Amino acid sequence: MIDGLQGKNSRIKQPDLPRGWAHATLGEICLQVPKVRPHDEPGEAFTYLDIASIDNTTHRVVAPKAFLGKDAPSRARQKVRASNTLFSTVRTYLKNIAMVPPEFDGQVASTGFCVLNPADEIDPRFLFYHAVSDDFISALNPLQRGTSYPAVRDDDVLSQRIDLPPLPEQRRIVAEIERQFTRLDASVAALRRAQANLKRYRASTLRAACSGELATTEAELARAEDREYEPADALLERILAERRARWESQEQRRGKYQEPTAPNTSDLPTLPEGWVWATLNQIAELKGGVTKGQRHKAGQPLIEVPYLRVANVQRGYLDLSVVKTISVPPSTVDQLRLVKGDILFNEGGDRDKLGRGWVWNDEIEDCIHQNHVFRVRLNSHDILPAIISWWGNSFGQDYFQRTGKQTTNLASINLSILTGFPVPLPPLVEQRRIVAAVERRLSVIQQAAAAVAASLHRAERLRQSILKSAFSGQLVCQDPDDEPASVLLERIRAQREAERTAASAAKRRPASRRSKAPA
Repeated sequence: MIDGLQGKNSRIKQPDLPRGWAHATLGEICLQVPKVRPHDEPGEAFTYLDIASIDNTTHRVVAPKAFLGKDAPSRARQKVRASNTLFSTVRTYLKNIAMVPPEFDGQVASTGFCVLNPADEIDPRFLFYHAVSDDFISALNPLQRGTSYPAVRDDDVLSQRIDLPPLPEQRRIVAEIERQFTRLDASVAALRRAQANLKRYRASTLRAACSGELATTEAELARAEDREYEPADALLERILAERRARWESQEQRRGKYQEPTAPNTSDLPTLPEGWVWATLNQIAELKGGVTKGQRHKAGQPLIEVPYLRVANVQRGYLDLSVVKTISVPPSTVDQLRLVKGDILFNEGGDRDKLGRGWVWNDEIEDCIHQNHVFRVRLNSHDILPAIISWWGNSFGQDYFQRTGKQTTNLASINLSILTGFPVPLPPLVEQRRIVAAVERRLSVIQQAAAAVAASLHRAERLRQSILKSAFSGQLVCQDPDDEPASVLLERIRAQREAERTAASAAKRRPASRRSKAPA
C-alpha cells in the first residue's frame, strides 16, 4: 500500500485487466502539489484559478483572476503546472474539472480543488479524461459530506482506483478518444446552432405576432369582405367604461375616480390599422404578492398553501417541478389566489429574470404568489392574456431594462413601472387568429427543440460510452511489446520516494536568507 491511500479498494476483488495493465490508485500515480503563500510576496502578481474559473460544460479554464500577493484569497495555496487536472471537491456532480493550460503553468489554484499532478510516466490527458468520466464521478458522489456545501476530501479523490495501461497504450487511448470526440464535438456544435436558431425563430415569431405581421389584420379582412368590425380603440373605450362602472358600483368608494393614464406613444412603433396602444393600468388590475417571513399575531389562524416564486415563472412557461408552500391568513389567500388567465411578471433579480412571465391556467388549486412576482388580472375577457404575455417577453425585455432600477448585476421593476407598461391591443377576432398562428408555430418549435435536446442527450451518452470503453481496454488494441504498467508503477514509486527524501532534507536544512536580485 502506498501512503495508506488504497484503503478498502485494496480489499475489494478487482476485475481481470487487459494484458499489461495494472491496478493503482490516483494517489499512487500522482505527485505532491507544492504549497505556496502569495502573501509572502505582497507585490508579486499571479493568476488565481478557482471553481468559478471553470466552464463545467467544456471543462476549460475560462475566467481566471489576477491578484497581487497582498490581495490573495485565503484559498490561494496550490502551485500548479501545465497539464495538471483541477478537480473540484465541492458538489462533485457539477463536474467543475479542467486541465491547466500552458499559459497558467506555475500559477496558483484554490484549495477547493484536488489537484491531480501526474507523475512523468502518466499521460496527463489520460488522467484528465478518467476524471471527467461518469464512472469516476459516480464513485465519489456518495462520499460527499455536508448538506449546504457537500464536498469530498482530497484523500477521497486520491484513493479512487484507476486501471492503468502501459504508457504507449495510454497515448493511443488518448489519441482515439480525441479523434472520436472531435467528430462528436462537431455534431454537438451543429445541434447547439440549431438550438440558437430555434430560439431566434421563436423570438421573431413573437415579435411578428405583436406587430401584426403574422396574421391578416381584421381591418384588411373587413375591407375585402365589405363589412363592419370593432376596432381596438372601441374595445378599449368599452373596457374603460366598464372599469369606471365597477368603481361607481362600489358601496364604499373613496375620493374621485382616477382615470388611468394612456401611454405616451411618441417613442412607440406605429401599429397596424385597427390596433391601439394601452397601458396595463387601463386594461387590468395589478397586484403584488406575499412577503416571506412576515410575522402574524399570536393565535391568528393560518393555512398552508402553495405559492409561486421567481424560479417558477419562466419566460413563456411555468416551471412547476418544485412548488413550495407558505402559511398565511385566509384573508391573504382570498386576496392573492391566482385564477385562470392571470398574467405573471417577475420583479427581477438577475437581468434575465426581469419582467419575464407567463399565463396562469389553474395548474394548482389555491395557489398564491410571492412579492417578487406581480399578478396582472385583465378587466375583460375580450383581451387574450397570451398576447399580453408574449409582448412582455419580447418588447418588454428592452422596455424593462430601460425603465427598471439598475445595479451592478441586478435589475428590478416595481408596480408603478408595470402599470405604465404600454401594450398593443388588436381587435378581439384578430387576437384569436394571432394566438392560433403563434401556437401552431410554437408547437413546431417545441417539437424541434425536444428532438435537438434528445440528440444532445444521446451525444453525451455516447461520450461517456467512449470513455467507458477507453478505461476498460476496449477502445484500442493492446500491444504485447509495450512495457507493462507494473514496471511503470515501480518507477513512479521511486520518483515519489526521491521527492519525499528531497522534501525531508529541505526541511532539515536551516532557512537561508534570500539573496537580493541585482538592480
